[in-house]
Amino acid sequence: MNTFQNISNFFTEEKTFVTIGTFDGVHFGHQKILEKLVFEAKQAGKKSVLLTFFPHPRMVLQKDAKIEMINTIHERSALLEKTGLDYLIIHPFSKAFSKTTALEFVRDTLVNKLNISKLIIGYDHHFGKNREGNITQLTEHSLVYNFTVEEILAQDIDDVSISSTKIRQALISGSLKTANKYLGYPFMLNGIVVNGKQLGGKIGYPTANIDIKETYKLIPKAGVYVVKSNIQNKIIFGMMNIGCRPTVDGNHQTIEVHFFDFNQDLYGKHLTVELLYFLRDEHKFDAIPLLIAQLKKDEDTARDYIKDNC
Repeated sequence: MNTFQNISNFFTEEKTFVTIGTFDGVHFGHQKILEKLVFEAKQAGKKSVLLTFFPHPRMVLQKDAKIEMINTIHERSALLEKTGLDYLIIHPFSKAFSKTTALEFVRDTLVNKLNISKLIIGYDHHFGKNREGNITQLTEHSLVYNFTVEEILAQDIDDVSISSTKIRQALISGSLKTANKYLGYPFMLNGIVVNGKQLGGKIGYPTANIDIKETYKLIPKAGVYVVKSNIQNKIIFGMMNIGCRPTVDGNHQTIEVHFFDFNQDLYGKHLTVELLYFLRDEHKFDAIPLLIAQLKKDEDTARDYIKDNC
């Protein structure tokens, strides 16, 4: 997959099959669209293209809105790499670009830049200034500019309409099983391991403290999770706490991972943590010994889950 950070840098003389969208989560529904795009493009001897945007339009147009994305742009790119796409174009979204009319977008972007032969889009797709463009307009423009349009209906993707919004709601409510089912892969967190207060080591549960720089990244419900990471090409399991550590009077959210049967120094390293199972909500314990006892129970439950499911 060749990636371009701006559509102005893209050029091809070959005809393309294109899909457009944010594709946050690259969830099961997105994957169905991309599978269809890649397959049909190959069958027709054309190149497959996904045109996506960053920042998310709401980050630009609604500055005060709190945006929580399932994927960082780097996570999204890595997931898209696995789909077999020929080209990924991540076009910068700006206020100026938001003023592009539907006609201008079709003519200048799809036709003149992408050399489009076919557009495959998801159900109820809107585009252009004030989201004025829709499937009806696309079909009308396609007749003028000689390309075809195919809309994938919701029921053709899944019996239950999958959406990034539903996945976000599931993660925030602690319904990790539902979120992972819709995603088609375990939800992940990516960050750098930083120094913490090293309280975990003092009670027998040393942790890697994950710092996530992307402030728009959705952080799931506070609590304890079963997780895994690939560290030096080896899968390491563990349990992770998201929360404010109320038992030790914490005052800000932390993400801490205790890896089982592992004692290497991870400070400064980049870590990808996949969330497998939600164990319990965060609690405040009256004394440290009660916290330690609960952590031991969490570890036993986590190890049982890993043994039975991983």
